[in-house]
Amino acid sequence: MTRRFEELDWQQTPIGEVSLRRRRDPSLDVEVYEVKLGDEYLMSSLFTAAEIALARLGLAGLPAGPLDVVVGGLGLGYTAHAALQDPRVRELLVVDYLAAVIGWHERGLLPLSSALTGDPRCRLVHGDFFALTAGDTGYDPAAPGRRFDAVLLDIDHSPEHLLHPGNGELYTVPGLRRLAAQLCPGGVFALWSNDPPDSAFIATLTAVFAGARAEVVTFDNPLQRRQSANTVYVAHLP
Repeated sequence: MTRRFEELDWQQTPIGEVSLRRRRDPSLDVEVYEVKLGDEYLMSSLFTAAEIALARLGLAGLPAGPLDVVVGGLGLGYTAHAALQDPRVRELLVVDYLAAVIGWHERGLLPLSSALTGDPRCRLVHGDFFALTAGDTGYDPAAPGRRFDAVLLDIDHSPEHLLHPGNGELYTVPGLRRLAAQLCPGGVFALWSNDPPDSAFIATLTAVFAGARAEVVTFDNPLQRRQSANTVYVAHLP
């Protein structure tokens, strides 16, 4: 029998104590995987609709391919897995700041781990997405200066609610220009947000990109017995 609750891993990291937990929810009859940063819940396998939509909406408007894609933030792996379901994707780089999170997948601790680590198109990169965006070498340590067709980002709670204050520079016009420089012509930047659409941030995006929009993704919240919503921003270069 599956244990009702199990802490699969706990590690001290540069941003605090990170833990991976698995529990059985008797009311829903499902196993739930959760990540906590200290006492704060970062993510749950109960709520993955918007993470999956991030990949689908971000890649939807791109041409036939082949496509080279970056995912910023590995987490439970749902955005990366959804990107790999697109047959146009030739290579996927998944950048995560925490070696612990990459280790969870390499050790096969999560439901999607084997699908990611077993796909030859997928490469997990230990690095600071924000520093790589601001730097000169780009996201691929094996190919400095390489450009990508899409960057899909799911790290901060929103452009206003950050995991670290230093991340805020990315969501400014100069920061987004540096990100846009990592994209191929016609490339796409897509961003997950826990907050409702922000007209001010859309204006910031349109100051850099040829067009930008916000898509609201709704999903059932069984814990609160209501619908919840996240936002996916999609911006594209000419």
